[in-house]
Amino acid sequence: MSARSKARKRALDMLYIADVRQVPLADVLADEARRAAAQPQRASSWPYAEQIVRGVDENRADIDALIEQHAVGWTLARMPVVDRAILRLGIWELGFNPETPAAVAISEAMQLASVLSTDESATFVNGVLGAIADALTSPETHSAP
Repeated sequence: MSARSKARKRALDMLYIADVRQVPLADVLADEARRAAAQPQRASSWPYAEQIVRGVDENRADIDALIEQHAVGWTLARMPVVDRAILRLGIWELGFNPETPAAVAISEAMQLASVLSTDESATFVNGVLGAIADALTSPETHSAP
């Protein structure tokens, strides 16, 4: 598994923990920073994981608005927590991290969903992120965050 894939998994874990425990992401980040400092073998994945989580936290309103707009028939509250976290991560990469190609962001999110969520989640994540990627790149419907 690449360092970026490990970082995405770590970021997903933090997003999930904050959502389930209903605690601020900053608190979860602080705990994980202490853990990362104590475990040098995890150093390669920490910077990008931190970047993702901080990015999601700073852009949460825009990210959640995109989810609500493109997750047809689903509200944020109705989604499984892990799917919501995966979508937030994927949308941050699509809309706020130009270093990550859209196909990579979507593929990595689908992989996380297929391993960690329901049988239908990878298809759901693919559909939502695909629609958002199209909206972000389409000149006539450009709705960049």
